[in-house]
Amino acid sequence: MTKTVNQRAWLLVLPVFLVVAFSAVLPLMTVVNYSVQDTFGNNQFFWNGLGWFQELLDPSSQFGERFFDALWRNLLFSALVLLIEVPLGIAVALAMPREGRAVAFCLVVMALPLLIPWNVVGTIWQVFARGDIGLLGYAINRLGIDYNYVGSPLAAWTTILVMDVWHWTSLVALLCYAGLKSIPDAYYQAARIDGASAFAVFRTIQLPKMRRVLLIAVLLRFMDSFMIYTEPFVLTGGGPGNATTFLSIDLVKLALGQFDLGRAAAMSLVYNLIILAVCWVFYTVMTNVDAGGAAVQADPADAPGAAIPPATSIDLDRRAA
Repeated sequence: MTKTVNQRAWLLVLPVFLVVAFSAVLPLMTVVNYSVQDTFGNNQFFWNGLGWFQELLDPSSQFGERFFDALWRNLLFSALVLLIEVPLGIAVALAMPREGRAVAFCLVVMALPLLIPWNVVGTIWQVFARGDIGLLGYAINRLGIDYNYVGSPLAAWTTILVMDVWHWTSLVALLCYAGLKSIPDAYYQAARIDGASAFAVFRTIQLPKMRRVLLIAVLLRFMDSFMIYTEPFVLTGGGPGNATTFLSIDLVKLALGQFDLGRAAAMSLVYNLIILAVCWVFYTVMTNVDAGGAAVQADPADAPGAAIPPATSIDLDRRAA
């Protein structure tokens, strides 16, 4: 008896493919086309091959030096964002109530910064951090600290970091809170019976159960922070000097300010490949760590210092399943 396969279901997916092709593939091919050409204006292009890419990846060239300077700024900013927001988000999630009327209130308050548009966030902090009329800038200057985010690179970096932490820590906290809510109460009951400390409960119960949501949070925050544009552009415009000129800002200046489409296209393609490569590394490393943690949980007799005895852990896993 032969089985008939109905392929008509692909007709339902076809509109999605067409939308993706129009909104992503066609612009990407246009950028690839510009990256291998040069122009003198008047919409006249001539073949340049891989010349822009060679110049971009050469640190000794002016274009390459400009690219790598912005790249190191981006990597430093993303690293600082992850080091601050992930632990802070976990701490906030642990402090949030698990039940009662306060839960809805806390969730709404935590979600409020995420609802503010990026350009509005930059405008808010542009006013808030001013030394003459801004509450933050005025208060810091009154403490005797010379604070001016448009004149000091350190002040500009600090302001952008604090602004990003204020804007996006809620996302990490909400994801971690969802992971904590998914933990069965039987685990906590067994930990209380065993007399486990709060740190032991966090290390052996809560943190392993949050691995997957932390993977999502790290990936989302890295991609967002590495592609940041609107907030620092509104706040500092990439200054003072080039102190806060990240790759996205430098790319827009190159493409729209100088109308150098060939170099801008080459930079955007390399920029995209860097994001994909780093996200793949993050995903691979954290997935392997998650798989290793799952293997340890599968054989609890080999896990030293566990807060829950092996037999109790097996019973809890069976109940949760």
